[in-house]
Amino acid sequence: MAPRLPRERTLIVVLGALSAFGPLSLDMYLPGLPDLAGDLGSSASAAQLTLTACMIGLAAGQLLAGPLSDGRGRRRPLLAGLALYALASTLCALAPSIWLLIPLRLLQGAAGAFGIAISRAVVRDLHSGAAAARVYALLMLVNGLAPIVAPLLGGQLLGVTDWRGIFWLLALIGIALLLVAWRLLPETLPRERRHGGGLAATMALFGTLLRDRAFVAVTLASGLSSAMMFCYIAGSPFVVQEIYGLSPQLFSLAFAANALGIVLLAQVGARLVGRHGPRALMRTGLLIGFAGALLLLLAVVLDAGLALVLAAFFTFVASIGLTTPNAAALALADHPRAAGSASGLLGLAQFAIGGAAAPLVGIGGSGTALPLALVVCALGAASLLAFAWPGARLRGTGAARLR
Repeated sequence: MAPRLPRERTLIVVLGALSAFGPLSLDMYLPGLPDLAGDLGSSASAAQLTLTACMIGLAAGQLLAGPLSDGRGRRRPLLAGLALYALASTLCALAPSIWLLIPLRLLQGAAGAFGIAISRAVVRDLHSGAAAARVYALLMLVNGLAPIVAPLLGGQLLGVTDWRGIFWLLALIGIALLLVAWRLLPETLPRERRHGGGLAATMALFGTLLRDRAFVAVTLASGLSSAMMFCYIAGSPFVVQEIYGLSPQLFSLAFAANALGIVLLAQVGARLVGRHGPRALMRTGLLIGFAGALLLLLAVVLDAGLALVLAAFFTFVASIGLTTPNAAALALADHPRAAGSASGLLGLAQFAIGGAAAPLVGIGGSGTALPLALVVCALGAASLLAFAWPGARLRGTGAARLR
């Protein structure tokens, strides 16, 4: 029997909110980091480890969530992950020391990863080909608003409470999403499409995926492309404010404009995917991203000024709106029985490559933008090469639709 689903608009809002745990967990408490360090008597670098720990959790947690949902169904692991997220957020709010907060942030990130990985798998359970790519693009309409709203909400919240209040709010968000998912999201993976579970079955699924050149090519290209945005997040505050003298308020507006660019380009992709297919749109997104990276390098080398730098940032950040939803459609296309595992590996690549690349933008110190420009150019070129990997062509019945 087919699952009884809410209306598509409601489903997209719910799945989009579940996929937004990354920016909610990472961005909302950023304005409170100095307050957190002072309150817990820690150094700035120790406080920043809470950010790193959450990012590691978001990456590694998807490796657990994906296979678990392939074996046990989507609903129960998702509800368990949401309950754990609310609990971990509560414990973060109560943490008495930085050295207890760091592992709790790791746990919080791993729990949030269940929403990210399973929401993608649910879409693949219900749709395939261009239809799946359209839904992933629509999810970006909700998910793309999170990087805009989260830091602004965190900053406003600090006017009436301290950093602990931000974690209390995250706990409430976790509880709210738990109730919404329990009420509105049915099981979308029938028992006959589940694998047997266990470590052996999980390793077999990962082995199948990693032997698929098409899957690996799309996953690597998506991870390298997403890493460009992580580098932007890590390096742009120093470049824009310390080198070009933009105020924090104007920087936040530029940051919001770039996030809005992701949303807008995703909606353009949703309208075009039925005509051109997700493969062509992902290739276009990668080309736009690389063009933006080259524009940034040109602006830095020629000292062309802030306007060109901001235009370059907007170009390669907005390209994520085309690459991310279409990468999800392509990566999961030929693996309906392992959609959760495929989603987990896709998410791992996005967070792990981004986490490894982001520190490189600060190699030259905060007085130069050249390392940031060089790193994003290298990532953009590598994403195009990965996507064009010889022999990495989609197979299976959905290949023609995906073009």
